[in-house]
Amino acid sequence: MGKIIIDPVTRIEGHLKVECTVENGVVKEARSSGMLFRGFELILKDRDPRDAQIITQRICGVCNLCHAMASTLNLDQAFGLADKIPDNGRIMRNLAAGLHVVQDHILHFYHLAALDYVDVTKVAKYEGSDPDLKSIKAFIGRGSLGPFVPRYEGDYRLPDEVDRAAVAHYVKALEIRRKGHEAVALLTGRIPHTASIVPGGMTEVPTVDKIASVLWRLNELKDFVDNVYLPDVLAVAGAYSDYFQVGAGCKNFLSYGAYDLEGKNPDYTRRKRFFQQGSLSSDLKLQPLDLSRVTEEVKNSWYEQGNSGLHPSSGKTSPQGDKAGAYSWIKAPRYGGKVHEVGPLAQVLTTYAGGNPGMKSLVDSTLAHFKASPSALFSVLGRHAARALSAKYLTDSMGDWLLQLKPGEPTFVPYEIPDQAQGFGIIDAARGALGHWVEIKDKKIATYQCVVPTTWNASPRDDGGTPGAIEQALTGTRVKDESNPFEIVRIVRSFDPCLACAVHLVTPRGSEMGKVRIF
Repeated sequence: MGKIIIDPVTRIEGHLKVECTVENGVVKEARSSGMLFRGFELILKDRDPRDAQIITQRICGVCNLCHAMASTLNLDQAFGLADKIPDNGRIMRNLAAGLHVVQDHILHFYHLAALDYVDVTKVAKYEGSDPDLKSIKAFIGRGSLGPFVPRYEGDYRLPDEVDRAAVAHYVKALEIRRKGHEAVALLTGRIPHTASIVPGGMTEVPTVDKIASVLWRLNELKDFVDNVYLPDVLAVAGAYSDYFQVGAGCKNFLSYGAYDLEGKNPDYTRRKRFFQQGSLSSDLKLQPLDLSRVTEEVKNSWYEQGNSGLHPSSGKTSPQGDKAGAYSWIKAPRYGGKVHEVGPLAQVLTTYAGGNPGMKSLVDSTLAHFKASPSALFSVLGRHAARALSAKYLTDSMGDWLLQLKPGEPTFVPYEIPDQAQGFGIIDAARGALGHWVEIKDKKIATYQCVVPTTWNASPRDDGGTPGAIEQALTGTRVKDESNPFEIVRIVRSFDPCLACAVHLVTPRGSEMGKVRIF
């Protein structure tokens, strides 16, 4: 029996350590460890509540706008505004979040995950005129393959022409992501770290020129998704069809939903949303979302055990870095006491199981293309396909949202900070279910808790010893070469981990709290 340790896993956001025990070429046990702690919940204590949507965006430079949304929904509810947001404010929030998520999905596939399947070295033999390929070939010709190496050497199967096209699209995707960011900036004033998504609505206002400029960029995003992103995902899936049977994991899924289609119900768990909220298992029977079932356990996390099993509304972040037996700074969220996977796959499945005709058409046509059943989605390739389908579903619809904006009408309602209040804000971010909880006392933040997507997916074992979602997805995986475990990183990257979000050692004065030696 041997042990594979990958520390850190590259081409993800943050510092993730994965440790697998392998026997006869099969992973018998896996451990997922978040290796940083940042204490955002502690930083927010005693601050003005309005600081929350600004500070929580600094949790992550990639998915910052999703934290702005969750935090602002949280404060909307605490301030008594959840059912008072003007339609212009609601729609502009939806558009900003949706455009941000689409470019994020493109980032994940082309710049983080696709390099596990695409052999960029084939470009060295290219003799054509494509300017993107010529520039990469010149780069390779100078003797440097960075940022494409170092890497584990996978079983690259794509035909040469498909491989070269995918490498060219790596460069094109950088430009398209810029267009996505420009569209978000038009709606929010700046990106990353916007200041215009605020309690009460939006401080930016829609104008005819702004709507036209966003629509132009949205159409470019839609064209890329339809004619480049989706075909590339289908090409990879066709060449690596065995990965429809790899990395299934827990087969329990949780989605908070996303993009409010109405704003008059103050209960976010019952709002009509573009992506539907709820939970389901492999039987695809959708169950209503019940936030009272969410807890965080910490037996195997570096936090004080006395705070284990709490609901986030009463949760505590009390670090204990020398805790015996612990192996991660990530907590272990559970829903109804069970491990649940979150992310685009959960989002697509809940919307599909909820009977949404647009999503059913997209999913069924994709499954028909591969002559596969819905169970094939519980896999590495299922997660990649779900991201692409999510991006298409959004880009097909956001043009209509834009045309619902009404220049000259309000985007914001005024408010007063209450002396005492509680609130929560939930939304599906690019990587899945994101929740913020706040308690206000004397107009200050008394407690604040964030339970983020990668906390769900990359969690360690819970108090009962049940492995987290990534740990379960890795268990049972066959590894051909223990010195080159490309199968492991393919599974991990299919979840698109964001450890910057998942682990929240600093003090306000920057004093040294300890030293860590890495071997």
